[in-house]
Amino acid sequence: MCGVVGIVGKQPVNQALYDGLTMLQHRGQNAAGIMTIDGYNLRLRKGNGLVRDVFHTRHMRRLSGNIGIGHVRYPTAGSSSSAEAQPFYVNSPFGIAMAHNGNLTNSNELQQSLFETAKRHINTASDSEVLLNIFAHEIMRENQMHLSADDMFAAVSRVHQQVKGAYAVVAMVIGHGMVAFRDPFGIRPLAIGKRETSQGTEYMVASESVAIDGTGFTFMRDVEPGEAVYITEEGELFSRQCAENPVHIPCIFEYVYFARPDSFIDGVSVYASRINMGRKLGEKIKKEYKNLDIDVIIPIPETACDIALEISRVLDKPYRQGFVKNRYIGRTFIMPGQTQRRKSVRRKLNAIGSEFKGKNVLLVDDSIVRGTTSEQIIEMAREAGANKVYFASAAPEIRFPNVYGIDMPSANELIGYGREVDEISQLIKADALIYQDLDDLIWSAQVENSNLKQFESSVFSGHYVTGDIDQTYLDRLHAARNDSKQEEQEQEESNLALYNEAD
Repeated sequence: MCGVVGIVGKQPVNQALYDGLTMLQHRGQNAAGIMTIDGYNLRLRKGNGLVRDVFHTRHMRRLSGNIGIGHVRYPTAGSSSSAEAQPFYVNSPFGIAMAHNGNLTNSNELQQSLFETAKRHINTASDSEVLLNIFAHEIMRENQMHLSADDMFAAVSRVHQQVKGAYAVVAMVIGHGMVAFRDPFGIRPLAIGKRETSQGTEYMVASESVAIDGTGFTFMRDVEPGEAVYITEEGELFSRQCAENPVHIPCIFEYVYFARPDSFIDGVSVYASRINMGRKLGEKIKKEYKNLDIDVIIPIPETACDIALEISRVLDKPYRQGFVKNRYIGRTFIMPGQTQRRKSVRRKLNAIGSEFKGKNVLLVDDSIVRGTTSEQIIEMAREAGANKVYFASAAPEIRFPNVYGIDMPSANELIGYGREVDEISQLIKADALIYQDLDDLIWSAQVENSNLKQFESSVFSGHYVTGDIDQTYLDRLHAARNDSKQEEQEQEESNLALYNEAD
């Protein structure tokens, strides 16, 4: 999962891009990048780390120009090296830069095809670089020195015909402007806003509406599945549906975990959807778990706070903040390595003993993925003096890999894979475990926008909406995952050896 932002302005856009990325920092903590167009030159700064660490005053001064794109990265394909930080760019044709959120499911085939038909070499393991080169090749096929809106949309249409998977994209073409488009299922989010200035209208696209609101732009609408938006250097906006049979099936996990609560995605308030999750989960506990003697409801901060508060209301039980979060530790779910995740949990959370001592506690979290975090948190609650520890998840059992841009690629890493609820409960050492029902989770978002008929929920159901995922693909993904884990382990051992040497 990543965050993208793009602006076509009437004044320098570097600061607005920086501000937009800070509003999207929750979507990726591994790397950040900004690229601007300054006349006929591309200005780039990117690197590993948080937005505030990657960009210093000297970098911001160099990022001149009125058009720019930005990206925050959390790696789901390729590696976590700085070489794969975005945006990427190619020199031909014109000079094109791109930032991408999502994951392509036919990246290997596309890379081979690019080399054979277009003689294009991909320099990293990133599917985003593949997507950029596909787009660049289709732009080149237009064979025009100056591209019209029709030419841009024709190129995007051909991209849709070749590329499979999930993608929300912002791209810049030197001498032309900015293009933004979304996959035909609308799996990954993308929104557009505008700002009126004395010099004219400025436009912004971003992964979430909060980045638009927070930078002084006004939210206009979501980019539709399969739609492309083209904004010229002069500030003219064009849009067109570029997919043959678009079907709106957004990712349900955006509402469960990834998006900020103050965002609206596809007409759904993320905050309201989480309140609805708490309501449904509370009703389930009240109906099916009457035997639980719950003294207090405590959330795992921060995503679950709104959910737990609503459960407290439904059950008429006290709500307490039993854990203090260290805000200088990143989101453990989106950290690149399992070892790093394990180490971060106790640095991130600390229990308030008085809220646990001698009590039967219901802990509430947004989801349970690998189970390691949940187990450690339950252990912390017991160490703080809890009598019994019950655990509730606002999402159903995660049993299947995700292939659309969420870091759940290997089924064997998922605690819900091949296990029943009682077995999972024993593994995380909970006295009782309650999962949300999938129908109730879907209702929680759908009730906010009745036009949404389906949601991408493959991690719960095993149904992949793009229709191109089979066991062979999942096996290949699992093997790649193991190779990546081995590289991470070797890197950690190498770093430790260097540390010991220096000591």
